[in-house]
Amino acid sequence: MSAVLSLGSNLGDRLAALQSAVDAMRPWLRAVSPVYETPPWGPVPQADYLNAVVVVADESAGPREWLTRAQAAENAAGRTRGIRWGPRTLDVDVVAVDDVVSDDPELTLPHPRAGERAFVLVPWLAADPEATLSGKPLGAWIAQLPAADLVAVRLMTGRVLQ
Repeated sequence: MSAVLSLGSNLGDRLAALQSAVDAMRPWLRAVSPVYETPPWGPVPQADYLNAVVVVADESAGPREWLTRAQAAENAAGRTRGIRWGPRTLDVDVVAVDDVVSDDPELTLPHPRAGERAFVLVPWLAADPEATLSGKPLGAWIAQLPAADLVAVRLMTGRVLQ
């Protein structure tokens, strides 16, 4: 199955944290977006994030396996789970796994707020211009976002994940 993973970091060496997630997913990596800097989302005051999206595929991996791999990448980067929506060394969210729809509280698919988050949609579109979310092209989701949300997603030229 293929999956879309959203990467974010706003503590320590943010670019190195994102690169560590890309490296962890390398055996299954199909595409990686450019790096973007974005303001934090949620009620907790904190530093800006670096964000990216990776598209991965492994025919033997289902949603639970992608969640396990995402959490392993977070743990390897020293992630601790403290304040909800708080600062993070690395956050790896499973956004979508093929066309799987699940309301499991541990892994809701597609991610319930993906369509509201420019910091997910803009990098995802860059990584996979043909992608859809819940059957709708990413461009249509992006067109519904407030202009201020889109302007806040700043491409970081010169910062590349490999």
